[in-house]
Amino acid sequence: MHALSRLAPEVRQYLLVTGNYWAFTLTDGALRMLVVLHFHGLGYSPLQIAMLFVFYELFGVVTNLLGGYLGARLGLNRTMNVGLALQVLALLLLTVPAALLTVPWVMAAQALSGIAKDLNKMSAKSSIKLLVPAGEPGRLYQWVAILTGSKNALKGVGFFLGGALLALLGFQGALLLMAAMLGLIWLASLCLLKKDLGKARAKPKFRELLSKSRAINLLSAARLLLFGARDVWFVVALPVYLNTVFGWDFWQVGGFLALWIIGYGLVQSFAPVITGKRNGQLPDGRGAFVWAVALAGLPAAIALGLAAGFSAHIVLLGGLLLFGALFAVNSSLHSYLIVSYAKEDGVSLDVGFYYMANAMGRLLGTLLSGWVFQAYGLAACLWISSLFVLLAALISLGLPRHPQPLTAA
Repeated sequence: MHALSRLAPEVRQYLLVTGNYWAFTLTDGALRMLVVLHFHGLGYSPLQIAMLFVFYELFGVVTNLLGGYLGARLGLNRTMNVGLALQVLALLLLTVPAALLTVPWVMAAQALSGIAKDLNKMSAKSSIKLLVPAGEPGRLYQWVAILTGSKNALKGVGFFLGGALLALLGFQGALLLMAAMLGLIWLASLCLLKKDLGKARAKPKFRELLSKSRAINLLSAARLLLFGARDVWFVVALPVYLNTVFGWDFWQVGGFLALWIIGYGLVQSFAPVITGKRNGQLPDGRGAFVWAVALAGLPAAIALGLAAGFSAHIVLLGGLLLFGALFAVNSSLHSYLIVSYAKEDGVSLDVGFYYMANAMGRLLGTLLSGWVFQAYGLAACLWISSLFVLLAALISLGLPRHPQPLTAA
């Protein structure tokens, strides 16, 4: 605590925000795996399990939009702390006796968890804009990349944590332990997080929710398509394919996807290095277009490789690893651009609108993943993925291209 008190105020707040985000992310990943494993053990099919998470994604759309408005009016400390409290409540709702643990009840708890997650994420991402001194875009890019990448790496760790806790403590015991630990984090956040963080100087009007700059509208549309392109084959189609075609058991599928997410998060953390920050290059619309184009052909190439009869293990798994690396750079670059484009006064309005589009993309991808895979197979999901990324690239052509000199972090 003494060492923490000697740090600059903005660094202390950044560490608190990041710590909150990390703790939440661990429980988020663990909860997803707990629900998947528990209901898999009850005999639910992969598609039925995926549908349990529809409300989780659906409520994220509304939460990001309204959460950004609330963050600007009330302050980001309050929206972050509300998110932590709601996640504790969602965990406790799932500890009811097995007879009461019906599908509607689980979907309702998942909806609450989805609201909590997006409140927490919107608050954390918006806070970075306010904690980095103006005129230091290099540091802003680096801090956003670290926050985003570490979150996804920890979500993968959360998958492992959920499986381990389920084996050691059972479903209810695991949930109670996570609720207790996150409750302590919430109490610490109430005491330590800056009280007026992110509160707009002028109270925003409700109509400002949808009144955005052209750059933010275009970037949000590209983000929707980018995450739809990932989830259209990753959420349902890929796990079911690995289980039914490769013959992997659930632990192999879950373990592989957890490792993929951890690797994806690590690449996100190093995105500033990959995109040339050390050489003074900062992302702009041109970079968003180039990296999207690099990604666009990959799902189609995987589909063609599978159709040509090449080794499915090499084509699919190798392609998935390359997709994860390229997608991570695209995602991290977008995360920097939205924070860079957002207005400092009421930053959460812009960031919340953008992550509303992100949630819509995940929801669209989740629904398409189940329907398209069931009706037409994995190849169709991959072709749709390529189409979505190509559209995201074309939209990115309209983003601003204003290279800025890099200020040393």
